[in-house]
Amino acid sequence: MEEKKHKRRVHYSGKYPKKFEEKYKEHDPEKYGDTIAHVISKGSTPAGMHISIMVKEILDFLQIKPGQQGLDCTLGYGGHTRKMLEKLGGNGCIYGLDVDPIESSKTVERLRNAGFDEDRFKFRLINFANIDEVANEAGKFDFVLADLGVSSMQIDNPERGFSYKIDGPLDLRLDPSHGESAAERLQNITKEEFVGMMVENSDEPYAEEIADKVFSLMKKGKNIDTTTALREAIEQALWKVPKEEKEQAIKKSCARVFQALRIDVNSEFEVLYSFLEKLPTILNPGGRVAILTFHSGEDRLVKKAFKEHLKEGAFSEISSDVIRPSAEECRINPRSKSTKMRWAIK
Repeated sequence: MEEKKHKRRVHYSGKYPKKFEEKYKEHDPEKYGDTIAHVISKGSTPAGMHISIMVKEILDFLQIKPGQQGLDCTLGYGGHTRKMLEKLGGNGCIYGLDVDPIESSKTVERLRNAGFDEDRFKFRLINFANIDEVANEAGKFDFVLADLGVSSMQIDNPERGFSYKIDGPLDLRLDPSHGESAAERLQNITKEEFVGMMVENSDEPYAEEIADKVFSLMKKGKNIDTTTALREAIEQALWKVPKEEKEQAIKKSCARVFQALRIDVNSEFEVLYSFLEKLPTILNPGGRVAILTFHSGEDRLVKKAFKEHLKEGAFSEISSDVIRPSAEECRINPRSKSTKMRWAIK
């Protein structure tokens, strides 16, 4: 058997690597336990990984028992999936779904290395709008989780274009092999449609000003095809904001505009609507579902669907109010602050 050659790490000038592809810890963070613990203790998310949100609250509600069959609709980094698999105690199965071919392959490998074989964990590269197809293959489920947040690994990789803080192509697709990128989307919509997108998807108060500036720049031949180009356009659009408020206003508007584009290019509301409509049909009697949302538009859809299913008799019980992460979790993981959890029982 040929001995596998050790691949040397890329050398870079200076004390720290500047390019994402040179940042070795970001690509395999779990090898660096001390660094991870230190970063988390400071209230940050280690680059290249994702801290699972509200794990205790989810597990407390789902009441997973050995022998059951579960579904994680949004696999991501696999943190929730792993904790749920551990609750099965080697007896039962979880299906994990994701549309991101880049990150999901890494997650599947991590779970396999942790000892969860195909009998215990089955992965399907499929959008969770199609849970009926998964149920046709697997049968009905005893517990279901859907974490609707974007994973930190996707945000940290500049090639994905999810963050206004890092320069990269304005892409924002969860599956970069399908559909239009955010840059292409801007080329193919009207200014009025862009305003509507920002208002509907993220309640952006400066939607008119931002759309005016973006479309004015494009009309003059400026390509808004990178995260930096869009951020700079937003900065220019907010020139009237008082100096003492400008920095925070720009940050918030950037976050909202990127969110609005991400929701649009991935058809997130349409996907969520389809998922919620089919949800009761894939659950066993007494089956439990928990959903984590991260902005008001998502939460409104979940709340409305749960109430309708309860009224129709498809659910026997739903959460009367949202459950939020603890103050301690918000301190350790600031990205959890906007999280809302709702649950339902068939």
